[in-house]
Amino acid sequence: GAYNATAPNPVRMKALCSSLGEAVSRPAWFPVPAQALQVVLGEGATVVLEGQKVLPNAALDSGFEFKYTKIQEALKAITLG
Repeated sequence: GAYNATAPNPVRMKALCSSLGEAVSRPAWFPVPAQALQVVLGEGATVVLEGQKVLPNAALDSGFEFKYTKIQEALKAITLG
């Protein structure tokens, strides 16, 4: 069957941007008008504006273990190398 390539603990875009900003010691959140996102991203703007809660149930059910279960842990590992 299909597997969703997603983290086991989904976060909203605002939390992702905040965590990313902390990880790189930079401000990472600034408001972007929804209309601008719709122009740039087209139908893809729906994911950013409304979100999608997708869980990796098939991966977890098959015994897959995530190295990083929280966004902060993953971003720290990525930015520190």
